[in-house]
Amino acid sequence: MINNLESTDWASLGHAYGPADDVPGWLRDMVSPDPGIRREAFGNFYGAALHQGSIYSSTVASLPFLFAMADDPATPDRGEVVALLLGIGREAIDAEETYAVICGEDGEDSTIYPDTANLMREHADAFVARAGDPDPRVRRAAIEGLGLFLDDAERAVELLRDRLVEESGALERLLVVRATADLALRLPAAAASARTWLDTLADSGTTDPDTRLAALVHRARCAPDSIDDRTVPTAIELLRRVTPAPRPGQDRARGPQNPARPCACEAEPEPDPNVPGHISAAFADLERQGRVHAPTTPLLVALHKALGTRVEDRTALLAEQLRSPNPGTRYDAIDMARSFITSLRGDHTRLVRLIGDCLLPHDSCTATAAAEALGHLATLAEPAREALATYLTTHRPDAWASPHRALRRAHQQAVVALAGLGDERALPGLLVALDTDTDAWRAVNAVGRLPGAAAELTPRLVRRLADVDHSREWPDVSPTALASALAGLGDPAAVPALAEAARAAVRHKQWRTAKPVLEALASFGTGAASALDVVRPLTDADDVSLRTAAAGAVWELERRPETVVPLLERLLDHHRNFDAIDLVGRIGPPAAAVLPRLRRILNEQIEQNARNEQNDSAVLNDSWTLVHVASALWDAGGDDEADTVVPALLNAWRDNDSTACDVVACLNRMGPAARPALHRIEAAMAQPRRGEQPWGRGVTRDLEFQRTCRAVLTRLRNLPDQGVCGSGAEEHR
Repeated sequence: MINNLESTDWASLGHAYGPADDVPGWLRDMVSPDPGIRREAFGNFYGAALHQGSIYSSTVASLPFLFAMADDPATPDRGEVVALLLGIGREAIDAEETYAVICGEDGEDSTIYPDTANLMREHADAFVARAGDPDPRVRRAAIEGLGLFLDDAERAVELLRDRLVEESGALERLLVVRATADLALRLPAAAASARTWLDTLADSGTTDPDTRLAALVHRARCAPDSIDDRTVPTAIELLRRVTPAPRPGQDRARGPQNPARPCACEAEPEPDPNVPGHISAAFADLERQGRVHAPTTPLLVALHKALGTRVEDRTALLAEQLRSPNPGTRYDAIDMARSFITSLRGDHTRLVRLIGDCLLPHDSCTATAAAEALGHLATLAEPAREALATYLTTHRPDAWASPHRALRRAHQQAVVALAGLGDERALPGLLVALDTDTDAWRAVNAVGRLPGAAAELTPRLVRRLADVDHSREWPDVSPTALASALAGLGDPAAVPALAEAARAAVRHKQWRTAKPVLEALASFGTGAASALDVVRPLTDADDVSLRTAAAGAVWELERRPETVVPLLERLLDHHRNFDAIDLVGRIGPPAAAVLPRLRRILNEQIEQNARNEQNDSAVLNDSWTLVHVASALWDAGGDDEADTVVPALLNAWRDNDSTACDVVACLNRMGPAARPALHRIEAAMAQPRRGEQPWGRGVTRDLEFQRTCRAVLTRLRNLPDQGVCGSGAEEHR
């Protein structure tokens, strides 16, 4: 059938990047005798015709050819073809209800997802036939298909039972168990018999431990009510039985004893020297995501998902994983622990220390993962402070610039994590970075947490800022990062350099650079008054964001409302100019002249919210307007605005949880006037999950949120006459 490719008008079909006239070439190359050509063809198809899980007209048109390839014994990579078919089918089934009707490539309504899902179900017998294929790669994909595409529940369960008897390979047996759970979750008619079988497998002392562990996990996944006090202890016992013991000559606590043996990370390609370091690092991080280093990891991920908010159970399981004698299990557990800690509140001291124990001097890959995870934990990494400092002493500071990539990356991540805790023992490594220009961008992003070392750091940053070529769109070290670091250090010696950087950025019309430089100048307050001759003219700039930043800087540098308030009315014409709205709040009562304008913006937004009630995306965006405007109204208008401000804040919080930190910050400033929010704050503090936070600052923002909530609750609970707390403010629309 592959010879009939030209019978399809591929140019009239589409994929993620336009017309699909290149798809027949990829399909033809999938059966090439050259493995490299086949690998590239599959990669191109996944990247365009199944881009990020989306299904296109060319994807559907390819299915008959893919099924024909899978049927042909001469196809070189039949397992890869069946896996591709499985991937297309899974994406279709996962999306068929959510995206029952979408806007198609031609602009017309399309039912491509349910249509594709039905097509895969029609081909379910093809997966049944391949489930016994001699090629294990074909069998693995086909086994998963049994759980996804068969609609005859009784037949599907029986086939999977038979398959488990026939399979001797551990991976294939695990796939059979997972497919059984998939079937139970998809077809209610299969749930009872599938669960009974999973119960039998999980509880049987004669079943091999790998299969028992899989059955235990997938029983919990498809029957959460089966989780009890024995689930995690049993999982831990089985995990110990299936985990290989350390090889001779390997110290479980230290990793391989041969330090000369290269780490697997060394096999990664060297970054392109023409690409800025931070961009190369971001893409390398994306490549590492999703890699699995132990066969039990997918099962453990599924178990953690099933356990949900059971913090004690998940802590016990993660502790076992982090102490595992298997290096791959430990490695994979590090990121799982990071995700757990950043998602759920609780006392995570034990896990943080265990992550710190993974800073193994002779295992740079694991040490990198541990240090990177600790860096994400912000102040929650405190229990691992000494472990980070000790790890750094195992190498000289110039390990920051080591020619061994794995060691270099591990050392850098540990330095950054320690600097994030404000620990000056990170300073030697940072100085190496700034003096050698090796990954200096990473050091610049960390130095702002060490104001006590400003005498050594400020001159180096100032020199770098002076050397920035503002005519380049993407300098190697971002002037934005340099400005932020100098603001964090707080050394007034940086003011002249920041003023000159602002002047240069404006000269080259780099508005996105000039704005953060002005904000850095503003952080010095009246101590940066010498820069007013640079800042003040920019209040008339054409660019609105630059004009707003300049107005904010003028306010901070001289604190004269009569100079800045007249600028605000024009800036507020752009009603989503949050920086201008926030500036009103910072000025406070002296900005009362613009209160009528803020009230109009708020009323317009409330009316718009009512119109957009069914548009979730619009409501999420509009909620930020409510928060900024309401906060500014309170800060500038005080008690007279309370009846308007509190309902607006609570409505914004209800509609968009990521506003929570900003909402409670304003409520904290309101004192007794925040009383109607008491119950909402109590409910938020009782939640086990950290709230949604913008800009990837989940832990830091949630810790700030909790501190602020505790302050508000302490104040409000001590007020008399608390009976009025349940006002109807939260229902205001």
